[in-house]
Amino acid sequence: MRALLTCLVVFSLPGCTALMVGGAAAGGYQVGKDERSAAQVSADGATTATIKTRLAADSLVNAFNVNVDTYAGQVTLRGTVGSAAARSRAQQIASGMDGVVSVRNELRVAASQ
Repeated sequence: MRALLTCLVVFSLPGCTALMVGGAAAGGYQVGKDERSAAQVSADGATTATIKTRLAADSLVNAFNVNVDTYAGQVTLRGTVGSAAARSRAQQIASGMDGVVSVRNELRVAASQ
């Protein structure tokens, strides 16, 4: 039994290593293709997180159905909200953030949330 377990571990490790290295290589490729500086990437991440937090705290917007992406200060809102007022409020929240250059509101109004 011990020999079988040892064989399984030994033969499965090379596959795991290749998977980990391949995943890291793919992630490194994506980072290498990003034209933003490290400071801009960090600022965009902070902007996205703050907008999501503010949307979650807002009683009108259901933040679980809203995706926020920020790239070089340009925010894109995608997903569904329950009303035109919620769509407008999400736009207002995102637009009111420091560092936001523009907001692309692609939110759809769903009949029922």
